[in-house]
Amino acid sequence: MSKPGIPNKNQKSNGIYNRYIKRIIDFMLGIFFLFPLLPIYLIIAVAIIVETGLPVFYRAERGGYQNVSFRIFKFRSMVKNADKIGGGTTALNDPRITKVGDFLRKTKLDETPQLFNILKGDMSFIGPRPELLRYTDHYTEKEKHIMDVRPGITDYSSIEFINLDEVVGNENADAMYEKYVLKKKNLLRLEYANNVSFITDIRLFIKTVKKTFLKAGRVIIGGNKHGNIKT
Repeated sequence: MSKPGIPNKNQKSNGIYNRYIKRIIDFMLGIFFLFPLLPIYLIIAVAIIVETGLPVFYRAERGGYQNVSFRIFKFRSMVKNADKIGGGTTALNDPRITKVGDFLRKTKLDETPQLFNILKGDMSFIGPRPELLRYTDHYTEKEKHIMDVRPGITDYSSIEFINLDEVVGNENADAMYEKYVLKKKNLLRLEYANNVSFITDIRLFIKTVKKTFLKAGRVIIGGNKHGNIKT
């Protein structure tokens, strides 16, 4: 494994797995998971509508594969027009988060509609978390290598910062993110892009499932108010 941010000489992102096989696996798994998840999506959609009305989904623009932007699917976990009354980074105890949204975020259910992005080909199950355009537009030449792989639901950076709101704190979340998180996340995103492989994806999938279920379990049973776990 290469050091974070140091490209592999073989450029695994140009290999057959990243360019073709990974997309086939993503599509097949996406179809497999879609139908069992639809009833759960319907329940979540009704809960969101009852609490705060439409829209059900949050469709923000993100930097994507080969630097082509796309609109991400997420269940709306904040009040309407939240991006107009606050920053792009969610603060700890952010007042914009709804009651339903709080549960969705702590259990990571708000992210699951990205299955539609996976089926469309915008995203992968495993890959660098898609970033705001205001950051991807200013990537360095080295950081642009992140976009040589499809963004995903989970990678090294999302596992490392599974409790991101606690890292950025209650105030000036955007400034804290840019100062203390962004560069480190980009190094971890590069680590994935430099080492993309089937084995890497399997390891990240297993680790993500373990972390997510541990966090969700603590939220559901009420043993930890914030669902915190150490990463």
